[in-house]
Order: sequence, then C-alpha cells, then structure tokens
Amino acid sequence: MTVSTSNFDLQRVQKIRKWALGLALLAAVALAFVTTTWWGEGHFHEAMESFGLGAVVISIVGRAWCSLYIGGRKKAEIVSTGPYSISRNPLYLFSYVGAFGVGAQTGSLTLALLFVAIALLVFHFTIKREEAWLSNQFGAAYDDYRARTPRLGPDFSKWRDEPELNVRPQFFLTTLRDGLVFFLAVPIFEGVDWAQAAGWLPVLVKLP
Repeated sequence: MTVSTSNFDLQRVQKIRKWALGLALLAAVALAFVTTTWWGEGHFHEAMESFGLGAVVISIVGRAWCSLYIGGRKKAEIVSTGPYSISRNPLYLFSYVGAFGVGAQTGSLTLALLFVAIALLVFHFTIKREEAWLSNQFGAAYDDYRARTPRLGPDFSKWRDEPELNVRPQFFLTTLRDGLVFFLAVPIFEGVDWAQAAGWLPVLVKLP
C-alpha cells in the first residue's frame, strides 16, 4: 500500500506513536498486576530483574548516544554516520532493548517479550510513515541510504563516523529524560510483587 506524504506531519506522527505506545504499555502493566511467575520470587526471578535493569541502562545510554547525532537534524538532512551508519533506526532499536528491560522487571520472560512485541508493533507503523516522509523529502539521496543501511540491523561492517559533532544539548537532555522514565518500572513492579505477597492484589495467571 502506498503511503501518501502530501500532508504528512512527522511531528504529529511521532506524538501519535508516543500515545499509542504509552496506552499499549499501560495495558501490559495492568496485566502484570494480576499475574506472577511460575518460579515465584526465586533466583530466576531476580536474575530476570537484574538482566532487565542492565537492558534499561543500555537503552538509556544508547538512545542518548543516538541523540548526539540526530538531534534536530532529522527533518533537515540525512544522518548516516555513527549509529546511523549501521542502522537506519538505532533509536528504535535501543527502545526495543528498553522495552525488554522494563518488562523483565516483572520477573517474567513472557511479559518481557510482550513489552517488546508491543514496541515492535507500534514502531513498525511509525517507521513506515517516517520512511515515506524521508523518501518524499530527500528523494534519491534517502533511497541510496536506505539501500545500503539496514532498517534495524545493526550491520557493524558498515560503521563510519565523523571527527566531530555539532551537538544540541536540548535534544540530548530530552532524550535522556525520556529514557530515565524506564527506571520507574523498578519501584512499580517491586510494589506489585509486594502487594501480591500481601494479598492485596489477586494473582489470576502464572506465566513463565
């Protein structure tokens, strides 16, 4: 299906993406309130939480790194160096890592993968819209970039960088702030575990 770009507003699509992702993840969080893991509060549960926390840190650092390259430039030029030389959408790639990390705070591999699936679904349509806009905006230059760079990747063999960057602190700090929200998953799901153990929340389903 051809996507019309005549009245395409990139900023509007990004806002819709944030709302859709937020609502879908909120539904997943609500599911976590009434589920627990097969293995209870054992070593595997804690290992999943620790692994997820590491994934959240990687996501925050990675997203901030990407913002150093893309901040304020997406509508003005094709960014094809640094993380954007090995993936056309490294910000989304690191967001998937963060989604897994957030879901893993439940201790459930199933919920961690569900969070990733939600992010994949929402971002898939966002990426398609953005690609249509970029192709319409930059024409052959973007088509060449798309042909040589994987949508997600990463393909490290294509790495190339530039000696210096013109950094916009506002975009870096905004991306960093948005990423730090992931850490809220830690107290939220610890609170869920505590409430379930105290009998304040019902456990309707046990998941792996």
